[in-house]
Amino acid sequence: MPGFAIHIAIANEYLRKHERVCSSKEEFINGVIAPDLTDDKSITHYSSSNSANTNLLSFLEKNEIDTDYMQGYFLHLITDDLFYNKYFTNYSKDLYNDYDILNKEIIEKYNVELPTEVEEYVKYKEGNLKVLERKKLEKMINEISEKSLEEYKKDILGGKL
Repeated sequence: MPGFAIHIAIANEYLRKHERVCSSKEEFINGVIAPDLTDDKSITHYSSSNSANTNLLSFLEKNEIDTDYMQGYFLHLITDDLFYNKYFTNYSKDLYNDYDILNKEIIEKYNVELPTEVEEYVKYKEGNLKVLERKKLEKMINEISEKSLEEYKKDILGGKL
């Protein structure tokens, strides 16, 4: 799963690009972080094994996306799915080290405010990236935040995602 800073960066960009999409940014961000604030991510990611295998169709079949919280939750699952299946398919434990290296940069660039629930999980390190590439990550943040949740929903129901 992408780190909290990445998820919130995408949420911030999404809200910036899709004005009037929600009435409570706080609830939207709470939804964005919720799926990773648990030990059993297979349940929160509608997966049979882990968060890398999100089942977006199952999520849509079981939930209404009618609140700011659920919109954020849906964006989180979309981000995880695209992260692992389109942008960074070479999963490795080194990802977590790369998150720690990039967190400060992402927080500053995308005006990320960390909710208190996730502050303890966001670490900061210096070093060389092993898996993530800055330009590719920026492209991912930009592209995922570009499309509306309604467009994603249509793609999922139509078997295109």
